Amino acid sequence: MSPSARNISLDVYRGFVMLLMMAEVLHLSRVAPGFIGYHQSHVDWAGCSLHDLIQPSFSFLVGVALPYSIASRMAKGAAVPKLFAHAIWRAFLLVALGIFLRSTRGPQTNFTFEDTLTQIGLGYPFLFLLGFRSARWQWGALGAILTGYWLAWTIYPLPATYDYQAVGVPADWPHHYNGLAAHWNKNNNLGLAFDQWFMNLFPRALPFVANRGGYLTLSFIPTLGTMILGLIAGRWLREDAPLRRYCLTAAACLAFGLLLHFTGLNPIVKRIWTPAWTLFSGGACFLLLVLFRWVIDIRGYRRWTFPLLVIGMNSIAAYLIAHLFEGFAFSSLRIHLGEHFSAFHGAAVLAFYWIILYWMYQRKIFLRI
Repeated sequence: MSPSARNISLDVYRGFVMLLMMAEVLHLSRVAPGFIGYHQSHVDWAGCSLHDLIQPSFSFLVGVALPYSIASRMAKGAAVPKLFAHAIWRAFLLVALGIFLRSTRGPQTNFTFEDTLTQIGLGYPFLFLLGFRSARWQWGALGAILTGYWLAWTIYPLPATYDYQAVGVPADWPHHYNGLAAHWNKNNNLGLAFDQWFMNLFPRALPFVANRGGYLTLSFIPTLGTMILGLIAGRWLREDAPLRRYCLTAAACLAFGLLLHFTGLNPIVKRIWTPAWTLFSGGACFLLLVLFRWVIDIRGYRRWTFPLLVIGMNSIAAYLIAHLFEGFAFSSLRIHLGEHFSAFHGAAVLAFYWIILYWMYQRKIFLRI
């Protein structure tokens, strides 16, 4: 494969992920509670829905794309120091963009580091450096990150008594754990202790106490593990490795994650990105990659992919549109179509998003960081 060759299946996988995110405007969790609604919303704590795979897939694909990016830039004569400087700049832009998007509805800058873009940005320089190392280094780094992170949380001393209501968690919340797994309870863990110090270093209207969803800054560390799994997959793609290698890796990651969960060593929790979640969701990402690669690259079924390709080739634009245009689109529809068309507003907004991206695609306008 040439350094500049574009892998269509990756763009389609990315487009599928971004479509899942943009489709939040359909509000299926409200209008179709049940199987469909469950998979268009995040689980309360432990477990996994299809919607929960959006962020790990986005992070995983950052890792998959890195070997292609490095090969393309080095083929054009870029030196490693210059590439690393670009990686640092890209990381800064991702963090800054994440903070900007989380501040659009507030009275001041909302310094927060737990969303998708900031989490990727915080880990990206380390991922870039691993892109030049051997597979043994990459697997070793993954093992060290997940083991060290698990150990740090496990030895963190939990208080004998704890006021969960003070951190936004009902005392009778059904998702509390006991024993070793209690170290991964919502808003009573090492990650929150760090954030109660770190987040209050920034200007805030009120002191930071806890994130309502339980999300944490330190989750960027195991998220880096997800990106490393993507980096390994990206190297295999460039080497044209057989699909059974991906399938075996997926099976191993899924099995190990489930083993950690059901033995009580480490629950599968996306909101705090536990090591078990890194492995479980990483295995799911490998399976999705295999699915798209088999259908598109091996079987050659490509005609159906165009709508997803339009989204996937402009994923940053899709991310911005979904976060910035929703209010404008809904209010415009209410003004011009009236409330009696409310059942179709979500579908109309989603179509509006795609038309913008199609317009950009036709004119070869692609946002890059």
